Amino acid sequence: MRHYDAIVIGAGQAGTPLCRKLAESGLKTALIEKRWVGGTCVNDGCSPTKAMVASAKAAWSARHNETLGVSVGGITIDFDEIIDRKNSIVQTMRGNSENRILNTAGLDLIYGTARFTGRKEVTVSLKDGGSETFTADKFFINTGLQPVIPDIEGIHSIRYLTSTTIMELSEIPEHLLILGSGYIALEFGQMFARFGSKVTIVERSKRILKKEDEDIAEEVVKILAREDIEILTNTEAVQFAQSGHIIAVALENEGRRSQRSCTHVLLAAGRRPQLHELGLEAAGVTLDKKGYIQVNEQLQTTAEGVYALGDVKGGPAFTHVSYDDYRLIIQHVVEQKQISIADRLVPYCMFMDPQLGRVGITEQEAREKGFDIKVAILKNDSVARSIETGDERGMMKAIVDAQTGKILGAAVLAEQGGEIVTILQMAMIGGIPYQQIRNGVFAHPTYAESLNNLFMTLD
Repeated sequence: MRHYDAIVIGAGQAGTPLCRKLAESGLKTALIEKRWVGGTCVNDGCSPTKAMVASAKAAWSARHNETLGVSVGGITIDFDEIIDRKNSIVQTMRGNSENRILNTAGLDLIYGTARFTGRKEVTVSLKDGGSETFTADKFFINTGLQPVIPDIEGIHSIRYLTSTTIMELSEIPEHLLILGSGYIALEFGQMFARFGSKVTIVERSKRILKKEDEDIAEEVVKILAREDIEILTNTEAVQFAQSGHIIAVALENEGRRSQRSCTHVLLAAGRRPQLHELGLEAAGVTLDKKGYIQVNEQLQTTAEGVYALGDVKGGPAFTHVSYDDYRLIIQHVVEQKQISIADRLVPYCMFMDPQLGRVGITEQEAREKGFDIKVAILKNDSVARSIETGDERGMMKAIVDAQTGKILGAAVLAEQGGEIVTILQMAMIGGIPYQQIRNGVFAHPTYAESLNNLFMTLD
């Protein structure tokens, strides 16, 4: 039985840099990973999907360029080349991360599946066979999420796809039906539509993107409709059956049942924490009502010396949140500083095209909380840069405090929306009122310059 000062379980976007920093601080550290270094983000999430989104954008641009007076003739999609490029990016990133770990003194990389067998003890089923038990003074859990498989009649009789397995496709689906309308659904839906698939999105609720303002969601629907993506709201898949390469789907809408057929089904209706193999009861770690690891504002679990980082603790499931958890843990454990995850400002971006960048609260949240607000809205057909580049899709929106002028939240649905909303996030961090941005001097003609015009709508 080997003993460590610290054991990190899961090599995601928190666990990977955390194990190295712990070792560099002088702690004898082990990283236990059951699959690949880098977690979802590097292997089948952020990096590979954005690489494929870039290919899809290139295909759209080639077709769209005719409106700019540039004709490229017919285009072809080399899906094998797209997948090879994606795989190359993944392997490079994964390999670089693994090499940095292997070259860190005082750090052991152990491939296998960990399970707590005591308060400060784990037994690992090693990838190469056999098992070994380890103890440590501190444990850090960063095992992430996995797709939810909904309980629908016939679901296990079909060859369904998840956000992980869809990255392993060797062919472009003829007709891709997607359950769910969140970020995973919309990014993959638009991507494969641009590659040539017929795409149908099925959403149980009355509208897509329930956490976003209705006007933003409606604008997204318009954008996707222009690309012939079918969106069925208030609709639920209730039965599946497969015959050859065709999948029959029974759909129900307000009590009325209809039949559809497709060639591929993507399950994108939610994700859940990967905890079933961990044996958290033996460690004394408690879960919350939603099945996530319960932590306090210092990321400590209910077991002394055991911490949880990233998606497994609930809250916004974003790579940058996991990485911020790592930064805070290092400050708390190594530098002995007081830290808290309460009230941190978390932005996010959906990488459909155009991007939806978001930070702070929405208009609907502000009104539910009774805030006294002003709402600034600017459609992109009034943005000079959008007109000049021939892409007038989308809009900008900001929520401001009516008394102080401070920005409470923003949504930018536009080319480089994630970059533009970051400017507003910086203003929020610095407490800069909207009037200062309205009167600021920005380079012309940029997208950022239109933040002047956005806030002029409040005059």
